[in-house]
Amino acid sequence: MSAPAAGVFVTGTGTAVGKTVVAAVLAHGLARAGEQVAVFKPAVTGLDQPGETDHALLRRAAGCSQSDEEIAPYRYRAPASPHLAAALAGEEIEPARLLESARAAGARAGALVCEGVGGLLVPLAPGYLVRDLAADLALPLAIAAPPGLGTINHTLLTIEAARAAGIEIAAVVLTPWPEPPGAIERSNRETIARLGEVVVEVLPRLDLARPELWPTLGLGRIAS
Repeated sequence: MSAPAAGVFVTGTGTAVGKTVVAAVLAHGLARAGEQVAVFKPAVTGLDQPGETDHALLRRAAGCSQSDEEIAPYRYRAPASPHLAAALAGEEIEPARLLESARAAGARAGALVCEGVGGLLVPLAPGYLVRDLAADLALPLAIAAPPGLGTINHTLLTIEAARAAGIEIAAVVLTPWPEPPGAIERSNRETIARLGEVVVEVLPRLDLARPELWPTLGLGRIAS
């Protein structure tokens, strides 16, 4: 089964940098434009943490009826890297199952929005990284990154890691973008765009309970 004809893979420069928010905004923007959108996340960890789960937010944003299993085939309570969370649960994540599930989700929709776990070099299973999944799915990459101090190095390293695997980069998304941005944020945006030779979009802090107020990211056009 081939990769979906349209879609995007969302990664981040690390954990808690806005990947789920970026993926949700992309999914909602596509749905608002009339696309039938499927969402996918290879593994969800930290289910014991309070608040809405990543896969629930993605489903709500896309307005789809996918089950938890269809969106995230592996779900764990431990707030840990997926390979460790799986080991703590007495199992191992199977790359073939991830690919089959993601491709099946994409085949039932017009576009697939896939959110990774942590950053590109996070292991999903022994010998299989998030980067490997992104490359296998052959979707363009959106990189979520914070806008402040330290983001240049982390973002450019992520760009290098992606390109080393032959992954197309759609854009970097800096979030949450302050209003007004300071000198550091403006410089970071310009520097990443210039040195990384990549489009850099920005996304402000959002009210996740009100998707009707969410902006549309410019890179959504590549997934429609």
